[in-house]
Amino acid sequence: MKRFCIYTLLFFVSIAISFAQVDRTKYPAPGPAPQINIGEAETFTLPNGLKVFVVENHKLPRVTFSLVLDRSPLLEGDKAGLTSFVGEMLMGGTTSRSKDQIDEEIDGIGGNINFGSASASASSLTKYQDKLLTLFSDILLNPSFPQTELDKLKKQAISGLASAKDDPNAISSKVTNVVLYGKDHPYGEFETEKTVSNVQVQDIKQYYDTYFKPNIGYLAVVGDITKKDAEQLVTKYFGGWKQGEVKKVDWPVPVAPEKTKVILVDRPTSVQSVIKVAYPIVLKYNDADAIPVKVLNNILGGGSTGRLFQNLRENKGYTYGAYSTISPDKIVGSVSADASVRTEVTDSAVYQFLAELRRLDEKSITEEELTSSKAILSGSFGRSLEQPSTIASFAINTELQQLPKDYYKNYLKNLDTVTVEQLNGIAPAYIKPNNAYIVVVGNTGAFKDKIKQFGDIEYYTNTGMPAVTTTIKDANITAEVVIKKYLDAIGGEGKLAAVKTFKSVQEAEVQGMKITAELVVDQTKPIAVQTMKMGPQIVSKFIINKDKALITAQGKEQEAPADIFKSLKNALTVFPELNYKKEGAHLNLDGITKINDEDAYKLIVTTSEGDKITNYYSVSSGLKLKSESATEGEAEFNEYKEYQGVKLPALSTVKNPNIPVPLKMIAVEQVINPKLSPEDLK
Repeated sequence: MKRFCIYTLLFFVSIAISFAQVDRTKYPAPGPAPQINIGEAETFTLPNGLKVFVVENHKLPRVTFSLVLDRSPLLEGDKAGLTSFVGEMLMGGTTSRSKDQIDEEIDGIGGNINFGSASASASSLTKYQDKLLTLFSDILLNPSFPQTELDKLKKQAISGLASAKDDPNAISSKVTNVVLYGKDHPYGEFETEKTVSNVQVQDIKQYYDTYFKPNIGYLAVVGDITKKDAEQLVTKYFGGWKQGEVKKVDWPVPVAPEKTKVILVDRPTSVQSVIKVAYPIVLKYNDADAIPVKVLNNILGGGSTGRLFQNLRENKGYTYGAYSTISPDKIVGSVSADASVRTEVTDSAVYQFLAELRRLDEKSITEEELTSSKAILSGSFGRSLEQPSTIASFAINTELQQLPKDYYKNYLKNLDTVTVEQLNGIAPAYIKPNNAYIVVVGNTGAFKDKIKQFGDIEYYTNTGMPAVTTTIKDANITAEVVIKKYLDAIGGEGKLAAVKTFKSVQEAEVQGMKITAELVVDQTKPIAVQTMKMGPQIVSKFIINKDKALITAQGKEQEAPADIFKSLKNALTVFPELNYKKEGAHLNLDGITKINDEDAYKLIVTTSEGDKITNYYSVSSGLKLKSESATEGEAEFNEYKEYQGVKLPALSTVKNPNIPVPLKMIAVEQVINPKLSPEDLK
């Protein structure tokens, strides 16, 4: 009976609730901002000037030591890339321990130690803290900077730069930084193979001797430790660290352009355009607007609920994602919004970016957007507190950025006080659609005429330099003359026309795996057979004739689709320049530009079928330096050798949208007019 009464009561309560007059069209009123209990940092300073913050957290028996050096941004000049090596060089060994010994001892205590050019961290179980600090302090105070480690790091960096040279996102970031800050600003300079090669061990040592000083250091100790124990440990292991003068540098503050400019980087092989709208702003971490601006950015493009994402992806379908970032900084902040879009909608996407920026300027922010953004930012802040490293960064940032002592403790409370009126009021101060750089990396020939409506156009190269195209003033230099000079440079038209058959074997290496590309051509039939191998195994074979191409892969044979066949049949001709005139190709000589610091004629070839190929021929030697097209990708011809009286590329760099990394192709065999058997052509 008692159970029956309880169930009956619950039934009637549920009925009452279901008929309650609740207005579902309105968001529920937000509750008060939750209290965040962040451990209070206790502080002390060593006689050498090292400032220490201790945050006790005894939930887990772990302790983390985080060090930050407060130095000014550094202009590295002709040794750009130096600071990227410092951390790994410090970890490369000490005067008493090799790199392997350090790694083994860290693993032995289940710890973790990392170094950068202006920061370091170490963590382990509390019971191993003495061993941890023995290693940490040894690396910090007694580095050996081995030459072998620098050689390895430089090799890796140069390899990475080669890959980044063709990465549209890397190109976009590099060019954006150059136009925002200038190459003579620490935020605008970038590494090159040359600057990386210039870095020597002595440069690393000089950097270390100049900037690794305790009097510009902030050490946060977080975890299962008391202030008393921390003070004893820090004094023991870092008390002998000698201080020294470190000069501060005042860098100029870049300003936004007076009117919007369009910066284009031509990448004919691209099927997408990487768009970035960016400009510098004055915004520091301790500015009163810093938290409201964070909300403003979340509404604009902080995630999938942002206006940019909803417009360019959900509404227009131009991209997989569109986002924005508004970043404060001690010297100069920045605003950026970016997306990768289909080439054919590049101009439309730029229009929508600018439209959303303008709409944000027009007091359009709603209460619903504000509530949603506050919830997202509150949740992100709360989750970040799960990591001990977050508490350490809070303690250090409070000092470095001159924040109020209760900044993080009251963060959610201050976030909760942001209003719609406040956001609509400050938006015009930070959202500048008429004073921005629009940087686009892509196949500019497809949209350059449409995109000029947004501002004056400037061209940059993928190396981050302004693209300088010199007009050819000599009327005697024509496309036909450039082609003839090239044909003469590699052997002469007569000798090249006598080539009827050809065989080439080239090799490359990807992640330790050898790739072999074999090509056999008989121009009299005509037929070409191209075989690709991974190690000894054949992964694909193409048999191409003038009517069709057969593709064999994974044991299956099929005829190539028409669009692929159009590209494949180029293999039937060993020297395509010989046949441009006969096949009705249109040639457009588009001035002189730079290819790897060498002057080159830029020749745009439009085939009779409408395909475009851009070739670059050396002004001095006549040799072809580079070729690119949307269908076949890009090839740089780095070195030529003579084979039976004909000069052919012996070393090439091949880039293709279907290949994740550039391939360095080395010619191991190239034969002019070989005798081909029927088996060779199967």
